[in-house]
Amino acid sequence: MAPSFDEPIDCLPLIPEDVLKKHACHEPLDTRFRSAARLLQSIWRSDRGLPIGSYVGEDKKRKALGSRISVAAGRAGGNFLTSEIAHVARRESAYRELGAMIDEGRLMTNLLSSHPLTLNLLSPLKLELAQATCALHELIPSFAGTATQVLFEHSPGRGNPRFLGDYTAFDALIRYRTPEGRYGFVAFEVKYSESMREPVPQMRNRYDEVSEKSGLYHDPSDPALRANPLQQIFREHLLAATLVDEDVYSEGYFLVVAPALNHHVQQAAETYQTLLAPPDERKVRFLNITLEQMIAVIRLCDSAHADALHRRYCDWWLVDGEIELAAPAFGSIAKPIVRKAATGADTSEPEKMTRANRVSV
Repeated sequence: MAPSFDEPIDCLPLIPEDVLKKHACHEPLDTRFRSAARLLQSIWRSDRGLPIGSYVGEDKKRKALGSRISVAAGRAGGNFLTSEIAHVARRESAYRELGAMIDEGRLMTNLLSSHPLTLNLLSPLKLELAQATCALHELIPSFAGTATQVLFEHSPGRGNPRFLGDYTAFDALIRYRTPEGRYGFVAFEVKYSESMREPVPQMRNRYDEVSEKSGLYHDPSDPALRANPLQQIFREHLLAATLVDEDVYSEGYFLVVAPALNHHVQQAAETYQTLLAPPDERKVRFLNITLEQMIAVIRLCDSAHADALHRRYCDWWLVDGEIELAAPAFGSIAKPIVRKAATGADTSEPEKMTRANRVSV
């Protein structure tokens, strides 16, 4: 059902092709969510005056893409909400962990990527650990502790058989200390426009060993855990479990964060929860948190940061506004163009909406 202007948007529209082409966002293979997200990123780029980027298609031709910025703009930190976040991103990329997989091109120029989203979301918490502590208390009802460090693209040991023996890693991890002096963690997997259909890596015997030992699942041998759309969540939850089993930490949580309207991620997370055994404080607990919930929590400590996140990633009324701007006037019928010389022709045009007229909630 189409939303009223005083209500939240709970279903994204199918965007007309001409609107997508106008913003250099027409990608026929996009999911419904990704199409809307790509347009939203293009609007954000345009409103900030960032030059458009490009990519080389399968036909070997370079094509402008509204959801990317130029390499020069990327190097200047254009993919990040503030100069402070851009500074964190540059240092995290330079000091990445051994074996960390960071595509610097995507990080710096791809507005749609979840990697810069992770940094835009959590870098201010790294810079202000008191805010990180506040956020964790709000997000996790059972949380008791004080944040001590925020890590990005983190694994306790890539390729180390003590853990999973592979290159699985978290997008971010917040370390904390409990009132009793023990140490725990909150690991994050952050999604934006993903459809949970990435290539499936080789399933290892180590996954079977850890899943059986962890006590996390009703049936640790369930094939659904090892296939899309669940396999990445499964592997990261197992990695989190090894952090407790190997006594690196005393306790922990694993959070998936994604937009509420990305139904691919939301359905995967909800299905995954049905395969879990009842929650146990001795196990790494799983939580599915929407991006909107994260932003609401951040707003309690930093309204400017929350506003910037909402405008960049979740303000779907801007997408609605672009569709309305492109809609023809009611009852108008396109007339064929007659190419002839004429004098005294009426060249006036009906008043058009400008971007400032758009409704943004």
